[in-house]
Amino acid sequence: MPTKSLKNTNTITNNNNQIQIMRKNIIPAGAILLAGLAYGQVTNTENYIQTKTYLDYPAGQSPKIQETVEYIDGLGRSKQIVNVKASPSGKDMVTPVVYDALGRQTREYLAVPQASTTNGAIYQQAQGLTDFPVGDPTSIYTGEKAFTEKLLESSPLDRILEKKQIGTAWQGKPVKFEYQTNSVNDKVRKFTATTTWSGNTAVSSVIWSLNDFGTHQLYKNMTIDEDGNKTIEFKNGQEQLILTRKVISDTENADTYYVYNEYNQLVLIIPPKAVYEFFNTYEANPGDSLTDDLLSELCYQYNYDGRNRLVEKKLPGKGWEYQIYDMQDRLVMTQDANLGALKQWMFTKYDQLGRVAYTGIYTSPQSYGRTGRVAEQTNVNAKGSNNTLRTASVSFTNSGMGVYYDNSSSTYPSSITKLLSVRYYDTYPQYSFNPSFLPNIQEQPVLTDNISTDGKSTKGLAVMNLIKNIEDDNWTKNYSYFDFRGRLIAVHSINHLLGYTRTESKLDFAGALQKTVIKHKRLAADTEKVIAETFEYDSQNRLKKHYHQVDGNAPELLADNTYNELSQLTSKKVGNNLQNINYTYNIRGWLTKINDPGNLSGKLFGYEIKYHDPHTSSYSKAKYNGDITDISWKTANDGILKRYYYRYDNLNRLVSGLYLEPDTTIPMKYTFAEEAAYDLNGNITSLMRTGNESDQATSEYIDDLNLNYYGNKLISVNDASQNFSGYPGGGNIISYDGNANMTSQLDKEIKKINYNHLNLPSSLVFTRQLSTPTGLIPENSAYLYRADGVKVKKIYNQAISDPFGGANELTPKTTDYLDGFQYQTFKDKTGNFITALQFFPTSEGYYDFVRNKYIYNYTDHLGNVRLSYFHNGSNIEVLEENNYYPFGLKYNENSSGLSATASYQYKYNGKEFQTDTKMYDYGARMYMPELGRWGSADGKGELYLSKSPYSYANNTPVNAVDPDGNLVIFINGQHSGNGGTPDYWTSGTLIGHLSIGEGGAPLPLYKRFDMATMRHLNDYNAIYRDGGLGGWSNTFFAAKNVNISVENRINTGFDQGKKDAAEIIKNLERDSSTGEIIETIKVVTHSMGGAYGKGYVKALKEYVSTLPAEMQKQIKITLVADFDPFQAGSLEVDPNIKTQQFIHEDTWNITGFGFLANEKEKGISDKDTYINTGSSTDHFIDTFFKDISKLQEGTYEWNGSSWECTDCNH
Repeated sequence: MPTKSLKNTNTITNNNNQIQIMRKNIIPAGAILLAGLAYGQVTNTENYIQTKTYLDYPAGQSPKIQETVEYIDGLGRSKQIVNVKASPSGKDMVTPVVYDALGRQTREYLAVPQASTTNGAIYQQAQGLTDFPVGDPTSIYTGEKAFTEKLLESSPLDRILEKKQIGTAWQGKPVKFEYQTNSVNDKVRKFTATTTWSGNTAVSSVIWSLNDFGTHQLYKNMTIDEDGNKTIEFKNGQEQLILTRKVISDTENADTYYVYNEYNQLVLIIPPKAVYEFFNTYEANPGDSLTDDLLSELCYQYNYDGRNRLVEKKLPGKGWEYQIYDMQDRLVMTQDANLGALKQWMFTKYDQLGRVAYTGIYTSPQSYGRTGRVAEQTNVNAKGSNNTLRTASVSFTNSGMGVYYDNSSSTYPSSITKLLSVRYYDTYPQYSFNPSFLPNIQEQPVLTDNISTDGKSTKGLAVMNLIKNIEDDNWTKNYSYFDFRGRLIAVHSINHLLGYTRTESKLDFAGALQKTVIKHKRLAADTEKVIAETFEYDSQNRLKKHYHQVDGNAPELLADNTYNELSQLTSKKVGNNLQNINYTYNIRGWLTKINDPGNLSGKLFGYEIKYHDPHTSSYSKAKYNGDITDISWKTANDGILKRYYYRYDNLNRLVSGLYLEPDTTIPMKYTFAEEAAYDLNGNITSLMRTGNESDQATSEYIDDLNLNYYGNKLISVNDASQNFSGYPGGGNIISYDGNANMTSQLDKEIKKINYNHLNLPSSLVFTRQLSTPTGLIPENSAYLYRADGVKVKKIYNQAISDPFGGANELTPKTTDYLDGFQYQTFKDKTGNFITALQFFPTSEGYYDFVRNKYIYNYTDHLGNVRLSYFHNGSNIEVLEENNYYPFGLKYNENSSGLSATASYQYKYNGKEFQTDTKMYDYGARMYMPELGRWGSADGKGELYLSKSPYSYANNTPVNAVDPDGNLVIFINGQHSGNGGTPDYWTSGTLIGHLSIGEGGAPLPLYKRFDMATMRHLNDYNAIYRDGGLGGWSNTFFAAKNVNISVENRINTGFDQGKKDAAEIIKNLERDSSTGEIIETIKVVTHSMGGAYGKGYVKALKEYVSTLPAEMQKQIKITLVADFDPFQAGSLEVDPNIKTQQFIHEDTWNITGFGFLANEKEKGISDKDTYINTGSSTDHFIDTFFKDISKLQEGTYEWNGSSWECTDCNH
């Protein structure tokens, strides 16, 4: 916005613990004039924004401050960012911002550590595109290119033609982008969908059209990665994705087709294997339909109702799944094939604010299928608003739990077969089993549900969560307690055995965790265990020291961290300096070494990772796209250097892992090797594995497996090697249930697996039997899960003879999983059953309650436990060593014959190995390392449409792991007072009424964009932020923070993100057994909120980068969705976060600036840009409802130091 230049002015904003000072030459009328204030040594001849975030506020002492000064040029563009005293040694970190002759930012520089500090003053910066505009005074980047560089086309579109990544080695290996239209030679098939209506359901039938797409009918965009792998996308004129083609060779492609009906709804996705079989195996002709087998076993099918809601879907290999919505468009009932066989539905009931109140299972009189779904949808429609109300006393009781919500005729269903969970907000219900309410926790006053004198209470907060066990009627009761700033400071959990775990947290001024105290009992009558942890930070809140204490024992210094000038963890003294672990990184920030395997120097373990520079190109060629080419490791046990070389195909799938011992006389070549071949969907079709069972110089095949499929389902495995020390491939038939869960695997003596409604195993029966006086009894296992999927107990009844000479009987081994505390029950020699606490996890391993010792784990870049050790009282002692084939099978090599903790089975990826099934428990599914695949279909398989839902880590197991979880952040745009609230996301479309007003007067209910988005993402955890900076009142005549400025919105988002980051990360859901974060983050923005979101995400990432490496790996932002971002041409996408932009292409001109919402964000791929022709008012958020179905999270791989997006192509 053009403004007359006045004079230099300071603006100061005080938001809690943050002060922002703006000095600029362009100001709005009415700015506050502050004279005589001096803040640091900023350069007053420059425009700047100075931000100070106070990390503490000690009385009588100098506070800890994070200070940033951003200098701005005369066009309002950033030109240099100074992070004052931000390095570990207190030096400035400076990021230069440079533009080319056309004003485009084609280079993005890394922050450069300086030799000292200027206390905020600007650094001399070279003009033009130089390697180091502000120098490299500490020589930390010597010989490197510390910037990314984009080659843009010479047109107003500014499309990226090439992008070179950071690092000298990558300068000759750019990612390339080509923009074309299709030709006849591309042979893009055309599929046509015809819709018929059945019970208010749009059902589509699809045929291969008589004519394929002709020349120039489709946009063709090609991405060629650093290693030459090609991905081509074809879109029609409506920006709908028609085909994704991954090029395997000159004659072979992996094609995924997307088919839309006449209502522009996605109705069918045809993955590569189905495409191949349709055109080759079945030799289809134009006009043919896909066969029932192809549709059922390999394709994704979707049907919608008359309100454009997804009501039926069929995923590969599964039965049909049905979804029912209420009049507020909330998903209220779901049914899969297994539930359908029992005529059961999962239901969710909501309160008036759209919050989940309680969930359960309902048994319907209707049969499984479309007719039953339509009948139940009619029942829900009849309930109108369908809200449940909170009651002052218990309204009903089900499954052993009284509920403080109604279950009246105003909600559906009113008949509950099984209650599963209950959530309470605002006030704590008055249950008789409630723990005592403490007024103070860790010296912090606790917020109550009574309004305080300053108007504070728990109103709006989630205060209690009740979760039932699936297999019995016992409950876990979780209570949340908050301080007067609304920050979570304690969780009290009463477990299903009536013991408890209470976790108390002490937070400092900025929300950093200072201390945690965990108090635990398995049973109410047990002796309480107390675990205390304290944390120390440096001046920028980087974790320095982490202490741990069990009961009254002396505190143990778990970790003492040291960082380099880039804030990368370079050294960690573990276990009171029992080991000093060193970390090394390359210019990309990727982990390259843990210690040095070439020179252990007293270390127990050394590990090295190679990417573009393998030790030899004879076994593995250089990879520039982040794939690992070889790893080397050595342990102090035998001192032998070991190495794996890796090779990949053109779809980036691992095809071989070659094992060598390069420094030995006989290098053991090919020992412990693995080779895999795949079909087009990524199902492993052959797997060869070598071993050295006899400890000879030559290896032998232990597996030569041929894997046979029906669709994606593995139905049998034959082993040509006939060596059953690997996988015992006997060719037995493998069976599945209606949800595509494996129900038998006779090769491994698994006769039957039963599943609960979460597709988690509830019981197993084995073919292994024990002869007893009463006959043969089969081994069996039983699992106990909570309704939220958390495992709380396992009983393995093992067929072993009585070791004490008694009668033969099944010997049960019971394991209790209680908030990380793991117990085992066993029979002693007197025949009595003894329950004993085994261990509790720590950030560096675990505390062994049997040995009463801290056990420390060396883990690799994937979290695999490689070596465990402890202090035996006089010296360091190795407990065990683990080595793995590439797909995770642990090969037969034990470290020193020492006895490891038998109950501690957390090995590959840090997951628990199941001794009965030989699988790894990842929480949501079981993984079979000997076959490199899951035993159940992926519940999030729709994120990987071209991949088999059984494939593990996209078949790149040495580069990636499979994480889980969700969180959505909504950031609004311009508004008139409803910013930062769900109201902004509520449309004017009336969908029903509530009868809860004064005197029962009806209150209108409107369609909500946020709820529809959360429903699509299957995620109902949300927070709201105001990207409009207060709305219209801050547009033209504000004294500060004018929202028309894109820089202001980015900076304000960044500031808020810094304030929110610690709280967001602290409250992310964690695995109850390991304590690891399992929740991911998604950001949805609109209009002005797009710029705010960029700053917000940047702040979150910066905060995460300050956390310990093991925690960084647990945190992931999977999607940024920008709907009509205002001034998008000034925004740039993060190349490692999946970003989707939705644009209405017209002149929204209410204020005269709306045309700026037509711009594309810098760096966004055409694949992720969706353009719709609109009208002059098609900018508001409620005009994007039809685009919600296109939202899709990205796929990511962990590169050793950060998450990298594998499908972004930005």
